[in-house]
Amino acid sequence: MDLDEVNNADLVEPLWRSLPYRTLQGHALVAGDCLYHVPPAHGLVQAVPDRRVDRQAAPNGTVFCSAVQHLTIKYGALTEPMPAAPIGRVWDSDLPVLRQVGQAVWDSLHGRGEPIIAEVCRLDQPAGHDVYQHPCISERAASLVATIAEMSKSVLVEPPDELVRLHQGHRMSDAGSRGSVLTTLVFVNGETRPLGYMTYTALARAAKQTDISLDSLREMARMLLVKPSEFLGYCGLSPLWAATEEVVDILSRDIERLDFVALMEQMALYVNALGAWNLQLFPWELAPQQWTYRSMREAPAHV
Repeated sequence: MDLDEVNNADLVEPLWRSLPYRTLQGHALVAGDCLYHVPPAHGLVQAVPDRRVDRQAAPNGTVFCSAVQHLTIKYGALTEPMPAAPIGRVWDSDLPVLRQVGQAVWDSLHGRGEPIIAEVCRLDQPAGHDVYQHPCISERAASLVATIAEMSKSVLVEPPDELVRLHQGHRMSDAGSRGSVLTTLVFVNGETRPLGYMTYTALARAAKQTDISLDSLREMARMLLVKPSEFLGYCGLSPLWAATEEVVDILSRDIERLDFVALMEQMALYVNALGAWNLQLFPWELAPQQWTYRSMREAPAHV
């Protein structure tokens, strides 16, 4: 695979800096034939693309990056009409293998196979795995950032125990009306995705790209982070809730803007990695085969 170092340089540069790394490889569930994963590239949160294309019309093998920390590779037809920022191409000679990889990842995800871990490195450098730690001014913020970075480093390649137990059917609290586990899994996924994709990401970008005062940002963070994280803690994600409580407590102190950005971006990576495992572990086999596709024309009039 070659990266384009001219177009969308703001997206390519943070990705280069994050190498080498390992991360859970995922597959699109609503957009069609494309692979995606979460790279530990904090700068993607802040990057603004200078070129977008219709990814449905882009050739197979096109590599995209986004502000929600996704590296996506198209290998077949896409259904989602969404502009995306291209950053490179898979070599033409590897396209047949890419399609095989796509099928293998789909089977891993939707067929309940073993998780597939992507290993990403420069062609001329050894493989490895690490997560960058943002510099901080406050010692307490620096300590928490280091803790979250270690949590992220682990979660990128291994599902945390609390998610494994939850998806195995263990109820770690009273979450799930009338003893239901599946409903809890649906709500855990529904709260985790926007928390990482939107809330932490938006707060980090607002801190660096706008003139919103730090006091306003801290108040917004307390208002936006507590409720969904507390709910996820109730459902069983206690490490996430504990980290959030620590973040919110630090925000109540006199901290610098640099510390705020560091905490928001470090937590965005951690939560996005949790979201990836939610999708990998979810019991997709519960959906009957006849649910896999029905066009609107085939649907009964009363549906």
